[in-house]
Amino acid sequence: MSSMRRVYLDNNASTPVLPEVVEAMRPYFGETFGNASSIHHYGQETRAAVERARDSVARLLACRASEVVFTSGGTEGDNLAIAGLVTAGDHVISSSIEHHAVLNSCKHLEALGCEVTYVPVDGRGLVDPDDIRRALRPSTKLLSIMMANNETGVLQPVEEIGRIAAESDVYFHTDAVQAAGKVAVNVQKIGCDLLSISGHKMHAPQGAGALYVRKGTRLQPLFYGGRHERSRRAGTENVPGIVGLGKAAELALEALEPGEERNMAALRDRLQQGILTHIDEAGVNGDGAPRVPNTTNIFFDHIEGEAMVIALDLKGLAISTGAACSSGALEPSHVLVAMGLPGGRARASIRFSLGKQNTAEDVEFALALVPETVSRLRELSPVYRRQTVSS
Repeated sequence: MSSMRRVYLDNNASTPVLPEVVEAMRPYFGETFGNASSIHHYGQETRAAVERARDSVARLLACRASEVVFTSGGTEGDNLAIAGLVTAGDHVISSSIEHHAVLNSCKHLEALGCEVTYVPVDGRGLVDPDDIRRALRPSTKLLSIMMANNETGVLQPVEEIGRIAAESDVYFHTDAVQAAGKVAVNVQKIGCDLLSISGHKMHAPQGAGALYVRKGTRLQPLFYGGRHERSRRAGTENVPGIVGLGKAAELALEALEPGEERNMAALRDRLQQGILTHIDEAGVNGDGAPRVPNTTNIFFDHIEGEAMVIALDLKGLAISTGAACSSGALEPSHVLVAMGLPGGRARASIRFSLGKQNTAEDVEFALALVPETVSRLRELSPVYRRQTVSS
C-alpha cells in the first residue's frame, strides 16, 4: 500500500522544528547537560549556550540581551506581562480579538478587582487607535494589544498604539507570537514595554518562548524559587529549548533580511487566489487589512468548517478552523464574531497558514483538493440544495 501524501498548512497552530534547529539542540540532550546555574565546567558550558541564545533573540527583537526573559511559551509570556504589572484597582485596555492567553489573564484580573476595557475591531479585524485613546482613564496601567492575529493574520497598528502609551505614560504589552519570524519585529519602533514570542510558531520546539521586558520595568514574578532570569522567572532553564529558540531566531533574521517574506506572501496569495477563483460564495476574512505573509482565513458559505477540516485531513491536507487552543469548542471563533461575521459564516471559515517548509507543490496539492471538497460538502447541505434548486 502506498503511503498517502500529506501536506501541513496549519503552521499557526505549530511549526515543524527545522533540521538546523534540531542539530543545534542535539548536544544539550547528551554530553552538554549541566545546570546553567552551576559554577563548574558543565554548568558554565550550558550557561554560555543560554546567553548565546539570549543574544540571538535580542537581535531578532532589536533589544538588549538583558531585556530577554526566557519562558515556556506565549501563554506564560502573556500571563507574566499582564499579572506581573497589574494590581487591584488598576485599569487595563485590551481588544476583543486577543488570544485566550491574554483574554483569560484579563478575566482573572477582573476577578481580582481590576477593570478591563475590551476595544472592538472593524470588519477587517483592525483595532482603531482612537478607541484606545477614548478608553484611557487616570487609573489605566496597561495596554495589551496583539501584533498579529492568530486566526486572520491581520497586523494591528502597534506603532501608533505605542505612541499613545508613551503620551499617556501607561505600559504597553504586545503579544507578537504570530508576528515574530514572519515580519520584522523591532521593540524600539513599536514602542512597547513588553512583548511575548513563542518558539513553536517559528520552527523552534514547543515549550520555549521569550518575553521582552524593557529595562526598568518592574515585574512581579509568577513563579517563586531561585534567582534565574534576573529574578524574573524562577526555575532551571530549559536549555535545549532555549538553544533551539536562539537558532530559530537567527534563521528568522537571516530570512527577513533578503525579503523571504515576499516569497511566502506570493505562495499564500497563489493559494488564496486559486481558491477564490474556483469557489463561489467564499471570501477572505480580514481582506483589505495588512497581514502576516503566511496566513489567509477564508469563509465558505453553506458548509461546516469542522466537517471540512475532517474531510481534507482524510485526503492528506491539514488545515484548521482557527485557534488550535479552542478547537473542539462549538462556539464560533470569538475573533470572527468580533469582526461582525454572523455565526454561520464564522463557523464556515477555514485558516490556511504556511511555514518555511511549505513549497509551491504543497499549494497546488491544496488547490487540487479544496474546491472539490467544498462542492461535495455543499451538496450534503440541505439549505444549499434548496437554494440551488430554487434559483
